[in-house]
Amino acid sequence: MNEHRPWLAAYPPGVPADINADQYASLLELMQEAFQLHAAKTAYSYMGKDFSFHEIDAHSRHFAAYLQSLHLPQGARVAVMMPNVVQYPIAVAGILRAGLVLVNVNPLYTARELAHQLQDSGACTIVIMENFAHTLQACLASHETAIAHTIVASMGDRLGWLRGALVNGVVRHVRQLVPAFHLPQATPFNTALEQGEDLPLATVPIHPEDLAVLQYTGGTTGVSKGAMLSHRNIIANVLQSEAWNAPAMQGIPPDEQPTSVCALPLYHIFAFTINMMLGMRTGSRNILLPNPRDLPAVLKELSRQRFHTFPAVNTLFNSLAHHPDFHTVDWSHLRLSVGGGAAVQRQVAQLWLERTGCPICEGYGLSETSPSVTCNPVTSKEFTGTIGLPLPSTWVQCVDSEGVAVPQGDVGEIAIRGPQVMLGYWQRPHDTAQVTTAQGYLLTGDMGVMDVHGYVRLVDRKKDMILVSGFNVFPNEIEEVMMTMDGILECAAVGIADEQSGEAVKLVVVPRDHAITEDDIHAFSRANLTGYKRPKVIEFRSELPKTPVGKILRRRL
Repeated sequence: MNEHRPWLAAYPPGVPADINADQYASLLELMQEAFQLHAAKTAYSYMGKDFSFHEIDAHSRHFAAYLQSLHLPQGARVAVMMPNVVQYPIAVAGILRAGLVLVNVNPLYTARELAHQLQDSGACTIVIMENFAHTLQACLASHETAIAHTIVASMGDRLGWLRGALVNGVVRHVRQLVPAFHLPQATPFNTALEQGEDLPLATVPIHPEDLAVLQYTGGTTGVSKGAMLSHRNIIANVLQSEAWNAPAMQGIPPDEQPTSVCALPLYHIFAFTINMMLGMRTGSRNILLPNPRDLPAVLKELSRQRFHTFPAVNTLFNSLAHHPDFHTVDWSHLRLSVGGGAAVQRQVAQLWLERTGCPICEGYGLSETSPSVTCNPVTSKEFTGTIGLPLPSTWVQCVDSEGVAVPQGDVGEIAIRGPQVMLGYWQRPHDTAQVTTAQGYLLTGDMGVMDVHGYVRLVDRKKDMILVSGFNVFPNEIEEVMMTMDGILECAAVGIADEQSGEAVKLVVVPRDHAITEDDIHAFSRANLTGYKRPKVIEFRSELPKTPVGKILRRRL
C-alpha cells in the first residue's frame, strides 16, 4: 500500500511504516508487563514523593479487588473525576484490571455537565477528588443517574500519614479548595484500598476489541459524545507514538530513566495515552502537576527535576516561556517538546526554541483517534507550521463533501483510517455513520491540505470558518498573523454577524503591552491581511476562555 502513503519516504531512519496493533491482547497485558519489567523504577513523582511501578501495581490490584467486591458486571462504566494526582493512575489501572470501562470526567465540569456525562455513559460508580465532591452532590440531588457507589479521594491520600495530613490541611483550610459537601454513602479512597488488600482479585478475560475508555469529546461541535476507545485502539496509539518518538528518545543516556512532564490533564486523551499509557510501555517516569495554570508552582517543581519530554499545548508553552521564573528550570535535558490539542503558533515555537534549544514538534489528533494521527518528525530542528506526517499504520486523506479524496495540494476535510480510530460514538449509531465515509475513513471536521511529501497543513475547523462576502476566512490564519504583532500576548478570531458582508472578523485580544490601541491593531492588520480578512471589531480582555487543556474556546467568544 506504499503507493497511497507518500509520507513514508519522509520518515526518519528507523521509524517503521507499520506497527503491530495486536502485540498485546489488552491494556491490562501491557500494564502487567510494565509492572514486572520496571517494578523498581519510579512511575510517578507527585508532590515530592516517588511511586514505583511496583507500588502502582499493588495499589491498583487492591483497588480492582475492591471494585469487584461491589459486584459490578464486566463492562460496567466507572467515572473518574480527578486532576493529575497519583490516585488517578491507580484508579484507572484498577478499573481496567477489574474488567470495567473507564469514563474520563473533567473535574471542572458543572453539575449539569457532569449529569449529562453520567447519564449518557450509564456510569454506576464514580471516583472523585474531594475538591469537586460538592459538584457531584448537586448533580445527584437534581438529576437521575445510575451512580450507586462513590469513592472520594483527597490530595494527600498516598503521601504518608504526616505529609498527607499536612497537604490535606493546606488544601482544605489554608487554600480552601474543598467546598463543603455531604455524600454520606461515600467510601474514602484509602479505605477502598485497605479493604481491597484483603479481597481476592478474579482474572477477567478481556479481548482487544472490548471497550476500555469512554472519552467524551469537548462538546465544541454540539452535544458532548462518548468516543468508544477499545483496548486495541489505545494499544495501537501507544505503539505508534513509541515508534515515532524513538529517534529523539535514543539521545537519553542509558543510565537515565526517561522522564516526562505531565502538565496536561490525564483525563484528557492526549495525556492519558502519551503520558500514562506510553509511560507504562517505556518504563518512563511522569512528573505529575495537578494544576498547570499555577505557573509559579509548575516552574518551582520543574526546577527540582531533570526531564526529557514535555507534551503541552500552545497556550502553556507561551505562558511558560514568558514567565519571569522560566530561567530557574534546567531545560538542557529536554529532548522532545510535543505540541497538540490546538494549533501551535510560529512565534510561540520560535520563542520556545530560543529559550530551551528544543523545537516544538507539532502533532494532531482527536479524542476519536486515541488521539494521535499525525506528527512532525522528532528529528526536526525547526518549526514547520504543519501538523506533520501520518503516523505508522495511519492513512490520511483530504476529501470533498462527498468523501472523495481531493487532488494533492487542494483544501479538503481531513479523513483518517487506522487501528487507533474509535469503535464509534457511544449509543449514537447515527452520529457514527455521519462521520464515517464509504471507504471506512473517519471525517474530522477539520480542513487541511497535504503536500507532495505527505505533510499536512491544518487550515481550520470547518465550523469555525468565517464567511465574509462569500470568502472563506480561517481564524487560525488571522491569529497566526496578529500574534506576530508586538504587544499582543494572546488573541482569538471569531465571526460576528455583519449587515454588509454576512459575517465579519472580530479579534479578541489579551495585550502584553497595555499601551497598545485599537488603531494600532487595525494599522497592523491593514499592513498584513487582505481586506476581507482584517478584523472589523477589536475587543480587549484580560484572559481568553479555554478548555482545561488550554484550547481557546472560540464558541464562547
